[in-house]
Amino acid sequence: MKVAIGSHNPAKIEAVQMAFQPYGYQITPVKAESAVSEQPFSDEETINGALNRAKNCLEILSSADIAIGLEGGVTKTPYGLMLCNWGALVTRDGQFFIAGGARIPLPKEVADRVLQGEELGPVMDYFTQKQNIRKKEGAIGVFTNDHITRSQMFEHIMKMLIGQWEYALNSLGS
Repeated sequence: MKVAIGSHNPAKIEAVQMAFQPYGYQITPVKAESAVSEQPFSDEETINGALNRAKNCLEILSSADIAIGLEGGVTKTPYGLMLCNWGALVTRDGQFFIAGGARIPLPKEVADRVLQGEELGPVMDYFTQKQNIRKKEGAIGVFTNDHITRSQMFEHIMKMLIGQWEYALNSLGS
């Protein structure tokens, strides 16, 4: 089985590899566009970004049986601006599955900058005085003191996607 992932981000690739490790599938990262803004600003936009990445993977890598799109974003709530994270698994025959991940509020000093139009990744780099936070622990890792890293968060989403896909396969076979 060949799996395409619509990203070259190491945290996302690691999540897909870890989730599919027991299966021995071939994982291939491809550059797939999300067709949403650089900073997705709602659950809906973040879901669409994940779905678009997965669908675009299948167009780019014709040998892939399934494709994965993972997208991080933010969403406004009555409790502040929160991280939101979504994934999509799309099959060659057109089935798709979506799953969402952890949510935590962003600190005011970070949220204010994002609300003013800045992208979270560069804000996090500035905030932490590190480079490429989005490719490492992510904002979730920073604000959970590395109890949950970006890769682990996306791995959780991956397990939900794989579980839905397996359930659908088993349901069709019964």
